[in-house]
Amino acid sequence: MDRKQNIIIRFVVIYALIVCGFLLVVAQIIKIQTKERSMWLDIAKNQVAVDRPIEPMRGNIYDCEGRLLVGSLPRYTLTMDTRVQALHQGGDTLFYNNVDSISAGLSRIFKDKSPQQYRNMLTSAFKRGDGRLKLQNAPVSYTEMKQVKEMPFFKKGRYKSGLLTDESHKRVMPFGSLARRTLGSIYGETGRGNAGLEKRFDEELKGKPGMSQRQRIAGKYETVVVEEAQNGLDLKTTINADMQDLVESILRQRLEMIEGEWGCCILMEVKTGEIKAISNLDRLESGEYAEMMNHAVTRVEPGSTFKTVSLMAALDDGKVDFETDSFEVYRDGWKYSDTRIYDAHPRDTVYCVRDAMAASSNIALAKIVTQSYEKKAEKFVNRLERLGIADSIPCEIPGANTPRILTPNDNTTLAKMSYGYSVEFSPLQMLTFYNGIANNGKMISPIIVKEIQKNGSTVKRFETQTLKSSLCSSTTLNQIKQCLHAVVWDDKLGTASQYWGLKKAQSDLVHIAGKTGTAQVFENGHYSSRHHRIAFVGYFPEEAPQYSCICVIHHPHKYGYYDAGGDCGRVVRFIAERVMASTGATDSETMNLPYDSIMKPAIKGGQQQRIKLAAKGTKLHVSKTDSEWAKVDRDMQAVSVRIEPDQMPNVVGMGARDAVFAIEQTGMKVQISGKGKVVSQSLAAGQKAVRGGVVYLELR
Repeated sequence: MDRKQNIIIRFVVIYALIVCGFLLVVAQIIKIQTKERSMWLDIAKNQVAVDRPIEPMRGNIYDCEGRLLVGSLPRYTLTMDTRVQALHQGGDTLFYNNVDSISAGLSRIFKDKSPQQYRNMLTSAFKRGDGRLKLQNAPVSYTEMKQVKEMPFFKKGRYKSGLLTDESHKRVMPFGSLARRTLGSIYGETGRGNAGLEKRFDEELKGKPGMSQRQRIAGKYETVVVEEAQNGLDLKTTINADMQDLVESILRQRLEMIEGEWGCCILMEVKTGEIKAISNLDRLESGEYAEMMNHAVTRVEPGSTFKTVSLMAALDDGKVDFETDSFEVYRDGWKYSDTRIYDAHPRDTVYCVRDAMAASSNIALAKIVTQSYEKKAEKFVNRLERLGIADSIPCEIPGANTPRILTPNDNTTLAKMSYGYSVEFSPLQMLTFYNGIANNGKMISPIIVKEIQKNGSTVKRFETQTLKSSLCSSTTLNQIKQCLHAVVWDDKLGTASQYWGLKKAQSDLVHIAGKTGTAQVFENGHYSSRHHRIAFVGYFPEEAPQYSCICVIHHPHKYGYYDAGGDCGRVVRFIAERVMASTGATDSETMNLPYDSIMKPAIKGGQQQRIKLAAKGTKLHVSKTDSEWAKVDRDMQAVSVRIEPDQMPNVVGMGARDAVFAIEQTGMKVQISGKGKVVSQSLAAGQKAVRGGVVYLELR
C-alpha cells in the first residue's frame, strides 16, 4: 500500500468517526429534548438562585437625652427541617438517638409543653417528613434562640440537625404608653408607619432591604448575601421622658378623679418651641384611660382661652383703652342682636378691661369686639390673620388640623367669636400663641423632632421657625400679661385663683400666669348645656418664663359641675411645681412634695471613681462599696459588681462605656442598641463567658 492510499484510508476512518460522533450527539439531544425533557427541567429549576429579601432594622426613636422611646428588637422564628439527609441515614438513628434530649431541652427552655408532648410533636413531624416544623408558634427572643442553638444536638448545624432560625424585628416601647399617639405605630411588626412620627418619618425609619440568594454550592444549599440591608435612620425628639411621665400621670389622676371623656396636655419650652411632653388620654369602657386619639392636634372650639386673642386685636387696633374703658355686665345677661349673652359668674357690676379678663366675662368681651368691629367683621378677621393666629403651624405630627376662622355674616356670630365660639383651633395652636406671649411677643413654631441620626451622628437637624416676630406692640403685650396675671392672682375675680381657700393655678412655689377656658360642646346640631370642654393655658415662672403648658379636658361629669381653673389650672400648677423642682430652679426640700413625685437624676453604674464624679455637685449621697465596680439602686445605694475573667458580669444599670469595658475583660464582644443605661443583656450574669462571642445590650 503506497503512501497516498494510506492517507486516504486514515482520512476515511477519521471522517467516519466524526460522523458517528455527530450522530451520537444528535441522538442524545433528541433524547434529552423528548424522553428526558421533564427530568432536566426539574433539575434546572432546582439550580436557579432564589432571591430572598433581607429585612432591615427599623430606626429607633429617642427622647432629648438619648433614652429609647421606640425601638426594634430582634425576634427569631425557630423551625426544624426533618427531611435533612443526615437524620435519615443508618436507619434514622441520629434522630431517634437524640429526640429525647431535644424534647427535654425544649421543655426546659420554653416551659410550655412537657418533654413527652415535645417528643410526640417531633416524632410525628419526622414521620410526615415535615420541612417547616415550628418549634414555637410565636417568635422567640435572642436569648431563647441562643439557648436552643447551644443544645448539643442543634450544635451540629442546620445540615445535620435541620434547625432553621429566621430573624424578624418587633417594635417595642420601653416606656410603655408614654406619648404613644404622638410617637405613632406601624402596620404589623415590620410594616410601614400608620400614625404619629412613625408615619411622618416612615421613609427615614424603615431603611432599605437587602437581598440574599439560596444557591446550591458543592452539593449543599447555602444562603449568599448579594446586597446588605441598610438599617433605618434614628430620630432624636425633643420629648423628655421624665417630663412626659410626669405630665401623663398628673393628667391621668385628674381625669380619673372627675371622669373626663378625654384630656390632653402639652408642655413646651418657651425660647425654643421644643415640646417636652404631650399626652392624650381617652376614657375606655372599663373606666381606664389610654392613648387613643391625638387630641393635641385636633381643632375644637377653644372657648374663653380665645378671649386673649380677641382683646389683643382690639387693643392693638386702638379700639379700646386699657386704662379708662369700662363695661357694664348684668346678672340676667345682655341682649345683643338676636341672642342673649350670659356670664359664667353672673353679677351686676362694671368691669375695667383687666377685671373683665380676670373674671372671664363673656358680656364684656362681646361688647369690646362688637363695638370695635360691628358691620365690619372682615376687619376683625383680618386683624386676627395679622396676629398670625389664623395661619397653620408647621408640625411633624400627621393629621394636624389647620385653624378655622371664617368671616361672620351676622353680628351674633361676631359676638360669639369674641369668646371662643364659631372658631376652631387645636390645643397645640392655642399653646403656640400663648407661648408667643411668654416669649415677649415672638411666636415660634413648635418642634418635636430635633435630629435625624445615623449611628449616633447627625444627618439632619431641625430648627424652630419664627412665625411672627412680634404679635403686637410692647404696650399691648404688657397689658395682656397683666390680664393673664390677674386670672391667677386676683383672689376676688380670677377664675384660676382660689375658691374658699383652695388654690387652683396659684402656687406658693412657682408663679403661673394664664387663662381659663370653658366651651359648651356642639352636639346633634346644637350646643349642649350639660357637656363642656374646659381648659387652662399659661406659662411659668411668670417673671422669666421657661415653659408654657396647656391642659384641655372634655366633658368632666363625675360631680355634675365643671371648673376650668380648679381642674385644668390645677393640672398645670402640679406640673409647674414638679418640673421646676426637677430642674433645680426651685428647692425641692421646701416644696412639701412627696419625694417620689420629684424627678430624680439617674446615676449610671460603673467604676466607683466615675460614680463619685457623677454624684459630685448634687445633694444626693451615694453610698460606697469596697469593690472597684458598682451599680446604683433607686435608693442611691452602691451595689458591688464582681468582674470575673470567665463569667458574664451583671452590667444592667451601667452606662454603655463601663458596660462594654467590663464585658470585654472576659474576651467577649458587645453590640448595643439604644442609649442611656443598660436595661437587659442577652447573656445572663454568671453564665460562662465564651471568648469571641457576642453579647447584645439594650440601653434606654
